[in-house]
Amino acid sequence: MKHIKWVELLIYVISAELVGALSGIASGGNFGEFYQSLQQPPFAPPGWLFPVAWVLLYALMGISAYQISRTEHSQGNAALKLYWIQLAVNFLWSPVFFRFHSLGGAAVVILVLLALVTVMAVWFWRIRRSAGLLNIPYVLWTAYATYLTLGILKLNT
Repeated sequence: MKHIKWVELLIYVISAELVGALSGIASGGNFGEFYQSLQQPPFAPPGWLFPVAWVLLYALMGISAYQISRTEHSQGNAALKLYWIQLAVNFLWSPVFFRFHSLGGAAVVILVLLALVTVMAVWFWRIRRSAGLLNIPYVLWTAYATYLTLGILKLNT
């Protein structure tokens, strides 16, 4: 990999973090109250863990996308398009769940997101192993979030 272009790296990381922040704003802000009102499946974490996890995950996503942007691989641009698509779907989950209280809609969004994130991580891995590795926590967290969303849907409908 060529030398690090710090401004580009920061743009990727900040843009990913911004998606998370804007998703939170679009969600209406009553996260804790609504989340606490729902029956939770086993192994549900406390509400404070979600923003901590997502800040770290968005940073890892941004770093991995930056790495892909710096490769000369023929599939690099297509992989980045997939990255932006999954980020857009990621954005949707919180407003669907928290603002609209649509547990079924949130379940559909998280299932689509899990598929996109998994494909993206594999694709990133094939292009640049470190970029794929950086997305393993994202895949695992999204799988866990899928379990939680489906569990909440089952217990609350």
